[in-house]
Amino acid sequence: MPETFLYFLWQYQYFTTTQLLTTDGEAVQVLHPGFRNYNAGPDFTNARLLIGGQEWGGTVEMHTKTTDWLAHRHQHDRAYDNVILHVVWQDDQPATSRRVERTNGTPLPTLPLQNLTDPALLIRYGTLTDSPDAIPCASQFRSVQPLRLTSMLDKAMLQRLERKADGVHELFRQCGSDWEETAYRLLAMNMGFKINADPMAQLSRAVPLKAVLKHRDVLLQAEAMLFGTAGMLDAVEQPDEYVAVLQREYRFLAVKYQLTDRQVTPQAWKWGKLRPANFPTLRLAQLARLLTRHASLFSLFVGTADAETLLKGLQITPSDYWQTHYRFGKTTEKAAPSLGLNSAVNIVINTVVPLLAAYAHHRGQPAYVDRAIALLEQLPPEKNRLTDDWNTLGLGIRTAFDSQAAIELYNEFCTQKKCLSCQVGAGLLKSQQVTLS
Repeated sequence: MPETFLYFLWQYQYFTTTQLLTTDGEAVQVLHPGFRNYNAGPDFTNARLLIGGQEWGGTVEMHTKTTDWLAHRHQHDRAYDNVILHVVWQDDQPATSRRVERTNGTPLPTLPLQNLTDPALLIRYGTLTDSPDAIPCASQFRSVQPLRLTSMLDKAMLQRLERKADGVHELFRQCGSDWEETAYRLLAMNMGFKINADPMAQLSRAVPLKAVLKHRDVLLQAEAMLFGTAGMLDAVEQPDEYVAVLQREYRFLAVKYQLTDRQVTPQAWKWGKLRPANFPTLRLAQLARLLTRHASLFSLFVGTADAETLLKGLQITPSDYWQTHYRFGKTTEKAAPSLGLNSAVNIVINTVVPLLAAYAHHRGQPAYVDRAIALLEQLPPEKNRLTDDWNTLGLGIRTAFDSQAAIELYNEFCTQKKCLSCQVGAGLLKSQQVTLS
């Protein structure tokens, strides 16, 4: 029996609450179960109980078995001296063995829940956690109350923003607390579109944004820095005139900005199974155009509240060469695409929104989180296998907010079988709960 199930039982008092008795025969009445503690220490804080007719206030600790208190050595940890009740599923401690005690030797009341819990509840819980479906509640999903589902999607979305903001904060630290450099590196990494995210991140660390911006009036020089440091110019077997100019420019710029020693190896870039529109050469050409088009990407990202304006600012056409090429020296019969609407939407979702969330925390201004959410609500949803699965179940994904929340719900709750931490799963159990008489 996982402890998460005990947390669920205790939080919602889903067990027989009349005539509760500790293992020592003392009567227990729950005045308030307390609040779940997600940090170190006892599992519930600020509980209020009547034990043996005396009112107590303090914390509650939970374990699968009584002897887990000793196994976890809580009897030696003063952080657990404020525990007023030890809630367990099964009392496995022989009457003749050592008592469960606090550090000062005082005995700790223990309350087993196994015989107080409706067996049908265990069956329903097992149905969820043992489900072979990727989404455990798939067979029951259409019975979920809309308000509960909306509330869970909001929770999942805020959790996703928090998690992504933490990643941006770490990047901000690596960038020496420079928001412009942070926006640049985050954009570069996301323009790798997962498969080339790592070499794009490595490249953005090797080529400082300030160096690129010093040459933003000459797009060719920005391209030379990026392609040269990416290790792509050395790999061209038969350079055409454009490549020759890039190589010449890079030799000068590499010395000026000490770029040679930081080159990315050509083998780092992935080409297999990519559509030509996603080739790293074309993505680097698009990145060069974006960096030279905007004097401050950070200002564009955090200062634009309207999604349509932001998308227009991101939809660009690369230099002439990359309108007819996907790779060096190979002309295409069909014109190479610009960075279009779908890619711009992807950048807003994965670059702008996390940046706004991190900046909100840094400045202590929640309005930037509101702006991030507003942008997601203005954008179309992502379309992939996962969102198709959710739509099949009737979720109704209409905006990028919905698709991002659905992705988080699946990755952080469904695949990890955290059904009791999900308002949908918990709601399915609660709606059918019948308390033992």
